[in-house]
Amino acid sequence: MMKIEENKLLTLVNAAKEGFENAYAPYSNFHVGAAALTANGKVVKGCNVENASYGLTVCAERNCLAQGVISGEKSFSAIVIYTNQEKLTPPCGACRQVIVEFLAPDALVMAVNHNNDKKQWTVNELLPDAFTPKDLLEI
Repeated sequence: MMKIEENKLLTLVNAAKEGFENAYAPYSNFHVGAAALTANGKVVKGCNVENASYGLTVCAERNCLAQGVISGEKSFSAIVIYTNQEKLTPPCGACRQVIVEFLAPDALVMAVNHNNDKKQWTVNELLPDAFTPKDLLEI
């Protein structure tokens, strides 16, 4: 697993909490914030945004990475997901696929909750044998 400096990790957790505060979840009341560290050391954040047409809801992780891409970033070193659930919340399947697109297989993915409980994975642990951009390039 890639090592992230403790101060950077704390910055990511705090940014994910800020994203959590901005979540738009009037239907599920399941607020999620996320923050990612770009390869250049910049922190980007996102939150989940629900929609009355439930299938159009966008998760915090995907919003977070999209914010990075919008600002010109295409490579990320870590991502943190924050919720206020007792059970730590891993990324959903769609988010795992998007995470694989932009983070290295050994990059850190961490879930944190309001109790400061933490669980860590590598990208590869969350989505082993993933379909990646490399698979398209080796046609």
